[in-house]
Amino acid sequence: MAIKEEETREPLMAVEDGSGDHESSREHPWMVYFSTFVAVCGSYEFGTCAGYSSPTQTAIREDLNLSLEEYSLFGSILTFGAMIGAITSGPIADYIGRKGAMRVYTAFCVAGWLSIYFAQGALALDIGRLATGYGMGAFSYVVPVFIAEIAPKNLRGSLTAANQFMICAGVSVSFIIGTVLTWRTLALVDLVPCAVLIFGLFFIPESPRWLAKTGRQKEFEAALQKLRGKNANISHEAAEIQDYITTLEQLPKAKLLDLFQRRYLRSVIIGIGLMVCQQFGGINGVCFYTSSIFESAGFSGSLGTIIYAILQVVVTGLGAIAVDRVGRKPLLLVSGSGLVLGCVLPAISFYLKVHDLSLQAVPILAVTGILVYIGAFSIGMGAVPWVVMSEIFPINIKGQAGSLATLVNWFGAWLCSYSFNFLMSWSSYGTFILYAVINTLAILFIIVVVPETKGKTLEQIQAAINV
Repeated sequence: MAIKEEETREPLMAVEDGSGDHESSREHPWMVYFSTFVAVCGSYEFGTCAGYSSPTQTAIREDLNLSLEEYSLFGSILTFGAMIGAITSGPIADYIGRKGAMRVYTAFCVAGWLSIYFAQGALALDIGRLATGYGMGAFSYVVPVFIAEIAPKNLRGSLTAANQFMICAGVSVSFIIGTVLTWRTLALVDLVPCAVLIFGLFFIPESPRWLAKTGRQKEFEAALQKLRGKNANISHEAAEIQDYITTLEQLPKAKLLDLFQRRYLRSVIIGIGLMVCQQFGGINGVCFYTSSIFESAGFSGSLGTIIYAILQVVVTGLGAIAVDRVGRKPLLLVSGSGLVLGCVLPAISFYLKVHDLSLQAVPILAVTGILVYIGAFSIGMGAVPWVVMSEIFPINIKGQAGSLATLVNWFGAWLCSYSFNFLMSWSSYGTFILYAVINTLAILFIIVVVPETKGKTLEQIQAAINV
């Protein structure tokens, strides 16, 4: 069996000249761009779900007479919905396809926003929030996977990174327009990306790799041709995909425990490890409580939050442009180094404040540190783990492995946001020292374990990792 696998894999690794990719890229890949635009409406919807609760808290509590505990449940239940979405997203996307899955998740978001819009009490709000959380968690998996499977290798990193850019845009726009719209109107406005997604899915092709995996040969070739252009030569790329699918079909159908077989273990470690690095470095604590961090350091919370929102969108956009030029690993290392610095500066600031030393430097160090942290996260650690996760898993385990990695991500998001206030009560500067240590360990993990995937086809990446 091992010999047979090696023989089948060998041609995939031998073809490095990319001649087929060169031929297929002569036509402008407008359908790839359009398909990506439609898919990242799901990412934008993700952002609107995450950004909804912050600007609407006071108005919802006043209109519906909610206690702080009731509103806290409304805000936090989103994460539990996202974890459920993460668990089910991979199997659903594998069973009904990437487009079918996006339709299901959009329906959950639509139902959730309508429940919130018509809510007259806490129960309807919580049901709506849970539904939008489910859609958000599922979108976080299926969108980068779909984009990675349709994009040519020279565009895959930038297009997949557009996922994180649109999430940031959704959060920032919701925060800004939420200050001028009523909370019910904002819920209706957040239906707009759902409408674009539902309508756009009628005009874009299904993932060719998923079609090949399910044995729909004619649909696979038609979808690939549509993505690469009417006159593009897709023979090399189609043959490479089909050869790899044939290799995978020789293997037994993967179960959850199979992810920990030696064959797949490295890709699972990379995928889950990057999600741990992304979340346990403190991002959700810093993100959710930016305003209070600034205020505790003696700086305007509202001004700091606006600067943070703008910086996040701009730097994430720059990272999306750079990921296919610079590479995944260099961006992750630069990002990780910036995160360490972005933790050390607030740690020094809070240490000085606690001990009444150089108090005039406290707000400067805190604001500088938080902005460095957000900028560093946005340039690499925010988007690149999702890019790499969408690239490294073979298609026969992608659903289960992707669901597991996404679940770890959302569990980390919940744990970080839940524990942040407790940690800050324990020690404000100690909290940021802890995050600095975790981000230093993340740098070591990236250096030792994470491969560079720039400029390689998905089949080449997966054949090199999963041997």
